[in-house]
Amino acid sequence: MTFKYKPGDDVGPLDDWPFDNPLSDYVIQEGAPRTSGRIDAGGPGHTSRYGIWRCTKGAFDCTEQGDELMMVLSGQCRVIEHANGDICELAAGDSLFVRDGSRVTWDIREDVTKVFFGHKSDGY
Repeated sequence: MTFKYKPGDDVGPLDDWPFDNPLSDYVIQEGAPRTSGRIDAGGPGHTSRYGIWRCTKGAFDCTEQGDELMMVLSGQCRVIEHANGDICELAAGDSLFVRDGSRVTWDIREDVTKVFFGHKSDGY
């Protein structure tokens, strides 16, 4: 099956994704962000996954699970890498690659929807 996404597209229904993965070690820093998403292919039992992720306004720290290439479809945010302090400002049409195990802060300034492709050599 082929999936095509572009900024402004309706991505369809998403499921609630609570901040409950202990490996991600989520820490809410500001507000009450809520996440939702959908895995379109791969996921548990596979070494790759791709799908849609959405987050409402707020900020949180987490440890990224898998190498991930993402493109923002809507909204605005900053992703701050803890290891080096790099700050990446993202808006619709922008892409970012993060490495497995990176500790980052997601600062969601306007509800964000992204499409992502992730790879984790030991599986999800």
